[in-house]
Amino acid sequence: MKKYIILAGIFALFCLSAAAQVGKPYIHDPSTVAFCDGKYYTFGTGAGGLISADGWVWESGAVRPGGGAAPDCIKIGDRYLVGYSSTGGGLGGGHAGRILTMWNKTLDPNSPDFAYSEPIEVAHSEMDEDCDAIDIGFLMDDNGRLFCTFGTYFGNIRMVELDPKTGGRLEGARDYDVAIDCEASSMMYRDGWYYLLGTHGTCCDGANSTYNIIVGRSRNPFGPFIDNVGRDMLQGGGKMVVAAEERRFGAGHFGRIKVEPGVEKMSFHWEADLDLSGRSTLAIRPILWKEGWPEAGEILADGNYKILSRRRGYALELAVDFVRAQGGMRGFFGRQDETIVVVENQKLEEVIGGWPEGVIPARANDYMARPHQKWTIEAVPDAGGYFGGPWYKIVIEGTNRALAAAEGAEVVTVPEFTGADEQLWAIEQLTDGTWRIKPKTIPGCDAKDFCLYSVADSTPTLAKFDFNNDNAKWDIKCAK
Repeated sequence: MKKYIILAGIFALFCLSAAAQVGKPYIHDPSTVAFCDGKYYTFGTGAGGLISADGWVWESGAVRPGGGAAPDCIKIGDRYLVGYSSTGGGLGGGHAGRILTMWNKTLDPNSPDFAYSEPIEVAHSEMDEDCDAIDIGFLMDDNGRLFCTFGTYFGNIRMVELDPKTGGRLEGARDYDVAIDCEASSMMYRDGWYYLLGTHGTCCDGANSTYNIIVGRSRNPFGPFIDNVGRDMLQGGGKMVVAAEERRFGAGHFGRIKVEPGVEKMSFHWEADLDLSGRSTLAIRPILWKEGWPEAGEILADGNYKILSRRRGYALELAVDFVRAQGGMRGFFGRQDETIVVVENQKLEEVIGGWPEGVIPARANDYMARPHQKWTIEAVPDAGGYFGGPWYKIVIEGTNRALAAAEGAEVVTVPEFTGADEQLWAIEQLTDGTWRIKPKTIPGCDAKDFCLYSVADSTPTLAKFDFNNDNAKWDIKCAK
């Protein structure tokens, strides 16, 4: 009998939300993640922020002068506009605060071009005002207009239009009140809608923080922003976008990152991650769009899965001979008083002895809950990751037989997972809730945008990702 390892009885099945970013992702009030010269950056309350070479493993090192609280960052042309609040939110003992902006050619503190401009004020609040000038959020819409929002629970959320050339207030612009009962606001623009995101609930109390992120929308950048049941955010409305998880609490400070068509991410923080000493940590999740509303997607958790082609619904499987399961036709001639027995699913040990030892191609076929159709997907420790996710291995459940990219942009399985780049996969949830499965590398091929692709009903291959084509999309569902 061929050598194999039965892990199915040992492996715990988890179809839950996966961990936060790794490394040292400790930050509070993160700015929207920005990409600069091959690295990712985010800034937080206080000085500095985080840097990541791959978008998954984070370390301290980002530099932002001015201190203060709750910054944001946006790239405009070939420059980066960084905004922050110097006081506000009670930091100065009252409601007085200032929102400041400054430019830099690069976010890399080691670059010879690294130099921030002198900050300029774009908004302020007085000691007894019904608004705190804190928690700036930028938006550049598709028409090239630049806006910022600011404010806290101590009063109204306000919006003002800025000049994208100077980063200052647009001449003649005035403040608009747009929401109450939230803070850490930001905006998005999509399909003619302006979306106002706010952070609702209590902050700064670790695992007891009730922070959650809500949204309303408007055709007008200045509102009114209405939620999914018709409530105005100026009257406390807001549809839920991100709430607490089982081990992470206090989602706040939303930022949107458009990676490519069909692939969007949100950055925010958890007030407390119980798996990371209860500290405040950076989080990145996919953005899903459902009936015109944003929701938080998932980072795929380790577990046992079936992988189904969106093209036809067929399951990804090993190209091995079909072995009939136990039991035959019972429905026509079985006695009505026959004792009911539970018929078990086909087991791995019943069929693996007939599988070839070497490389076995992959194919797609009707899902029958057979061992050659069940996959264990696990993040690979120490392999790093990509923006918002870890590299995964994909192996036949109960074995070490691994899915791999091969020369000619083909998809095969190899007898053992070795950690080679062609055996590592990015698995990202798309804006419609389906998944893209993308190899880290393809032997003999320089293409960086190829993904697992159904070129025909039964033939998986690797081809260029196209969000508008169901051939490039997969459903990943827990397999019991």
